[in-house]
Amino acid sequence: MNPPTDQNIDRNGPQKPRYIDFPSLEYGTLGADGKIALNRWSGPLTRGHDFPGAQAMLYAAGVPNKEMMKNAPQVGISTVWWEGNPCNMHLHDLGKLVKDAVQKQGMLGWQYNTIGVSDAITMGGEGMRFSLQTREIIADSIETVTCAQRHDANISIPGCDKNMPGVIMAAARHNRPFVMIYGGTIKKGHSKLLGRDVNISTCYEASGALNYGKLKAATGAGEKGRTPSDVMDDILEHACPGAGACGGMYTANTMSTAIEAMGLCLPGSSSNPAESPAKMRECAKAAEAIKICMEKNIRPRDLLTKESFENALVLTMALGGSTNGVLHFLAMAGTAEVPLALDDIQRVSDKIPFLADLAPSGKYMMEDLYQIGGTPSVLKLLVAAGLINGSIPTITGKTLAENIEPFPSLPQDQVIIRPLSNPIKATGHLQILRGNLSPGGSVAKITGKEGLVFTGKARVFDKEYQLDDALNKGQIPHGENLVLIVRYEGPKGGPGMPEQLKSSAAIMGAGLTNVALVTDGRYSGASHGFIVGHVVPEAAVGGPIAVVRDGDMITISAETNTLSMDVSDEEIATRLEQWKPPKSAVNRGVLAKYAQLVGDASHGAMTDLF
Repeated sequence: MNPPTDQNIDRNGPQKPRYIDFPSLEYGTLGADGKIALNRWSGPLTRGHDFPGAQAMLYAAGVPNKEMMKNAPQVGISTVWWEGNPCNMHLHDLGKLVKDAVQKQGMLGWQYNTIGVSDAITMGGEGMRFSLQTREIIADSIETVTCAQRHDANISIPGCDKNMPGVIMAAARHNRPFVMIYGGTIKKGHSKLLGRDVNISTCYEASGALNYGKLKAATGAGEKGRTPSDVMDDILEHACPGAGACGGMYTANTMSTAIEAMGLCLPGSSSNPAESPAKMRECAKAAEAIKICMEKNIRPRDLLTKESFENALVLTMALGGSTNGVLHFLAMAGTAEVPLALDDIQRVSDKIPFLADLAPSGKYMMEDLYQIGGTPSVLKLLVAAGLINGSIPTITGKTLAENIEPFPSLPQDQVIIRPLSNPIKATGHLQILRGNLSPGGSVAKITGKEGLVFTGKARVFDKEYQLDDALNKGQIPHGENLVLIVRYEGPKGGPGMPEQLKSSAAIMGAGLTNVALVTDGRYSGASHGFIVGHVVPEAAVGGPIAVVRDGDMITISAETNTLSMDVSDEEIATRLEQWKPPKSAVNRGVLAKYAQLVGDASHGAMTDLF
């Protein structure tokens, strides 16, 4: 690596990104067969005798002969797989299908693994603090193996929500031919006692309803076998009926649909259900796609452009995607050195209508959208309307518009995607709010169903568990408007910026329509209601949210894009002078490292901006 110089250091910010430069064959170099050599990065390792130990190890690992050693490209197949989580438990098997397809194309496929955390399993507990930083672990793992093992290309198979931005960030770092295969969405569940379809979000909302005496069976409520506790058990047993990521327009489906709009996966990848024949066929086709990327020198940074990020934002607004998307788009763009800021999020939100009647705020799930044409059919609508750029390049070697051309248009009688002339909301649901409570920005999810302005008295909690305890005890009353402030849950203060679905869903289930939530932490993609997260600066670094007091009047406005407290600048300054930063809960281990390295949420909570 070159030492830093005055030319590659930004004195007012992070240094210009520099990575290890691996010797590689120049694109267009011909192999022994007269065709373009595809083993550009592995070739220097395998063609001569400079690395004899490496070649001996590769023979032992399965390279069948000298010809394959010298000429076959090596494709890493990285699955974000582990058992005990439906989002990821099937990905190793999908990886086997991909490896088989890669080898049939005359290439060497090397399957390996990285890890994640189940958000639903850790939600509301200390384990959730480990969730966001898995995005960096995934990116670090894939970058490490791809570069160190000299792979010529990478096919990544993510499932849960942090998985997707993690594999894209890795691709932007190693910048070798790349294809993403989304693990796919789960099937809908059904509760007989509740008398309707259910999903993971139902579990948390039902918990709030149970605590506030509102959970009842659809018929025969209270009878033997139909008590509130029986209903809760029935929901839990049937909410997740198999493999696949959480089924609404939560974070996993937000990220997968956005990445499809960016051209980084095969058409239909984001809406093909996890256990569908379509997903199996997609795995087989991925080998052809990665070979095209190698032959045409299509690399991640060719596709990670301002135009493709614009597409991602447009589709996220139209479908009603997660607030977490903002955090992840900023990190993906930051890694790829694409200029993207909170103002871009707001600009797109101001011009794109919210169209999709999808959970969490709507009725339908990704499985339902698949039945009417899936993501490609939605993209067709938006390309035809001039809202999505169909001319961007993709991993297939074709444009986005060419990719979706064979897919049907949305049926005339479908009710999931509203017509552009009659949207759910004329502008986007994600709003960037600033003000004396969040001078560095915050992200609100306001679909319009809750109204556009909320004012209430602050009730302050220094950790999420304190609010959870209050909700479990029924201590948050109906009546006057309250703004519940949950602080010291940001990237550094949490540490780990945990999601707060447990509290937000419990509030919805309890019918507490007089309550809004504000936090320097995050919300799950399944969260809905009047919620504001990602408050910057966070409390742990002395942001104004650290000095909000019970009874302060808080106003959240999507009309003026402000988050403010009715406290003078002088009083805020006085309070901050008296404030003392709390001692960190950790000083060793992965969370301590994360807290030291992580940046603020308005810049994607990245860990390598130094």
